[in-house]
Amino acid sequence: MAANRVDVLKAMVAQNPGDSFSRYGLAMEYRNAGDLEGAMAEFRTLLSANADYVPAYFHGGQTLERLGSLEEARAMYRRGIEAATRTGDQHARSELQTALDLLS
Repeated sequence: MAANRVDVLKAMVAQNPGDSFSRYGLAMEYRNAGDLEGAMAEFRTLLSANADYVPAYFHGGQTLERLGSLEEARAMYRRGIEAATRTGDQHARSELQTALDLLS
């Protein structure tokens, strides 16, 4: 079933590469399937196109932690805090700050 979701999301992203929601969904499916490098590629592509897609910073940071890239995770959380502040998402800002504090 998960492979089918990946295929559907890949098709959606191919059809509309600028759709942040589909790309985020694909990144999450990769992550949930254990393809952390694939997930990070999608998170990075998403954030380069839409720097205010705040959830991608949190889950991207967690994925980087799983990969053992702690400095990159810290940087991802910091950028997420900036994006959450910029967009007025205080709940996400708090979650990102907590994640960052746990790595410090």
